[in-house]
Amino acid sequence: MDAFTNFATGTVTLFSDPLGIALFFGGVIGGMLFGAIPGVSMLTLAAILLPFTAHLSAEHGIMLFSVIYCTGVYGGAITAILFNIPGAPENAPTAFDGYPMTLKGEAGKAVGAAVMCSAIGGTVSAILMMLATEPIAEWAISAFGPPEIFALVFFGLAVAASVGAKTLWKGWLSILAGLMIAVVGLDPVGGIERYDFEMPYLLAGIHFIPTILGFFAVSEIMVQAEKKATGAYKAPKISVDFPSFGELWAHKIAVLRSIIIGFFCGILPGIGATLAAFMGYNEAVRWSKERWEFGKGKLEGVISSETANNAATGAAMIPLLALGLPGGALTAMMVGVFQMHDMEPGPLVFINSADLVWVVFAAMFFANLSILFIGFLETKTIINLLRIPFQFLAPLILMLATVGAYAVRGLVIDVVVMFVAGVAGFFLRRTGYSVAGIVLGLILGKIGEQTFAQAMQMLHYEWTGYFSRPIGLSLLIAGLLTLGASAYRAFFAEPEPEGPPEDAKTT
Repeated sequence: MDAFTNFATGTVTLFSDPLGIALFFGGVIGGMLFGAIPGVSMLTLAAILLPFTAHLSAEHGIMLFSVIYCTGVYGGAITAILFNIPGAPENAPTAFDGYPMTLKGEAGKAVGAAVMCSAIGGTVSAILMMLATEPIAEWAISAFGPPEIFALVFFGLAVAASVGAKTLWKGWLSILAGLMIAVVGLDPVGGIERYDFEMPYLLAGIHFIPTILGFFAVSEIMVQAEKKATGAYKAPKISVDFPSFGELWAHKIAVLRSIIIGFFCGILPGIGATLAAFMGYNEAVRWSKERWEFGKGKLEGVISSETANNAATGAAMIPLLALGLPGGALTAMMVGVFQMHDMEPGPLVFINSADLVWVVFAAMFFANLSILFIGFLETKTIINLLRIPFQFLAPLILMLATVGAYAVRGLVIDVVVMFVAGVAGFFLRRTGYSVAGIVLGLILGKIGEQTFAQAMQMLHYEWTGYFSRPIGLSLLIAGLLTLGASAYRAFFAEPEPEGPPEDAKTT
């Protein structure tokens, strides 16, 4: 009852102030728009607004950033589904099945599922955040350190080999290729140069946003251009049919599973929505009885990814507000907003600034609900972009991707990387390799290497230290069992079908 009273007070405070209302709706729309532009993400908008928050009250500044966070994570799903261009890394798994659905004339269904599941995942996450911020944060920080996070990444990579490739071996080679790209640059412990070929740019590593844009957007344009040249191109069918309640209800287990995964990943400092999205998608593949349909336009893939990444938004605020530890890049900017107003996030914030906390909680709750209403209103307009002929649409997508790649760091070499990745992705897709697996290896590989180095330092370089950490050991064993099962299927079991079994076709 106390939480409900505080929430009601925060809601009244938020919507009784004209400036607060204006900032709330500005953050909702701005987050969606910037989230949908590849390379120019919600982080770009937050960085632009950061200096101006000094002229706002602490409540308004933190509230604005929290609203941008909620809606920005959703915004990147739109271009991922319609054009195979993830607006941000956490939307990459959405493209795995969302874009194939667009090609099948089910764009409306995919975007509608993204809208509804983003709203569901974010709203449930906001409710859990309000009810359990302090106890959950204390447990997660005490139980989950670098060894457990590395074990979680290892488990995720073990599952990921089955996503998008024609054979298991090509899936693993795709994962390993992504891991090789991830180790380019400086060693995270000793600062040793690796695979830089005496190019200063490579010392900072290969940035994942230009790589994602190349593997998804540029390679897709090349694939469609080849079809156009050979007469095999078919324009995507326009559809604004949203998923029915029955279709969503049939995936209730996937939604619930992704909420748990997303909320859990969001609590871990430094992990956030990206790992949540990949883990949510991987677990959907692992538990499905129709694994062959993933990557070909399966609604469950979109549902699992978008539910998980939005469920991470509320959870990411838990370590920030309860312990003062940012859960990602945008929450790290929020620390800056606190400091501009001579405040420090942490346990004392609940005592000294309870009004601020509950205004933020209320804003995040209503921001996630607004995804449901505003998202549906904009969907029918956005889907009409598919009516643009390919010869006009392709240059626009290339221009958008080029601007996005350059805007990340302002380096021309990032644009070069994007086009190199696009050409490589084109040939890899033709030969049955998985660009999704490469992206998984690249993003999770960077997280895994850093946490492995930290874990070894914690364990004094004794790998047997994992035996004294039950959670980390359980995840490692689960990953090894997954690898063993994959190897068994590759050597001894019947190959997995490209489509449903014969008995399923006749029923």
